[in-house]
Amino acid sequence: MKLLLAEDEKRMNRALCEILRQENYEVTSVENGEDALTELESGLYDLAVLDVMMPGLNGYTVARRARASGVKTPILMLTAKSELDDKVEGLDSGADDYLTKPFMTKELLARLRALGRRGIPTNDGSLKFEDLSLDVKTATLRCDNGQSVRLGEKELRILEYLISNQGRVLSREQIALKIWGYENDAEYNNVEVYMSFARKKLAYIGTRCEIKAIRGLGYELRCRDVP
Repeated sequence: MKLLLAEDEKRMNRALCEILRQENYEVTSVENGEDALTELESGLYDLAVLDVMMPGLNGYTVARRARASGVKTPILMLTAKSELDDKVEGLDSGADDYLTKPFMTKELLARLRALGRRGIPTNDGSLKFEDLSLDVKTATLRCDNGQSVRLGEKELRILEYLISNQGRVLSREQIALKIWGYENDAEYNNVEVYMSFARKKLAYIGTRCEIKAIRGLGYELRCRDVP
C-alpha cells in the first residue's frame, strides 16, 4: 500500500518512515506543504499522513486544496493541538481522521489500517459496502436486490462516513464533529435521531447491512450473516 508522509520535523519523519516500512507500507516522505500537495494530486497514494504545522502550506490547506481538486485519498492529520476547534478544522478541511501528538505507535497503525479499509469508490463514483452502494452525488442508497431510496442531507453524510470507515467503530463525538462540526449534548441527541433515520432507510431497501451500536464505544456499519 502506497503511503504519503508529510512531516517537516526530520527526526520524526525518519522514525515514522522506519515504522511504516516495517509494516510493509511503501512510503514517500516530504517535508513541506507544497510537495505534499503535489504528491497528493498525483493520485498515486492509497493513504496520506499530514502534519498540520509544515512550512509553506499547512496541513489544513493541503487537505482542502487536495479535496477541491478531486483527490479521494484517505487523510490522517497529525496535530500537536488538542483543542476542539483544531479537530473541527482538520475534519472540515477534508481529513478523514486526526491524531494528536504525542501518540502511541499502535494507535497510529490502527488508525491507518482502519482508513485503509474505507469504502472504495466504484467505477461510477459510488461507495460500496457488501450489498450496499451509495451514490453521493444523487444522495441515493441502493441495494443489490434492486431497491433504492433517496437520503436526506444528514442521513447521506452519516452513511458516507460509516461506509468510508467500514470495519471501524466511530464514536458519537467523531460523528458529531464530522456531521455537525461541534460537540454538545444537543448534537449527541441529533446523532441518535439521525442514526434512527438512517437505519429506517437501510431497512426499507432490504439490505443485509445494519448500523450496530457498540455499547460505550459508538457505531459501526456491519453486515448480517445470511441465514
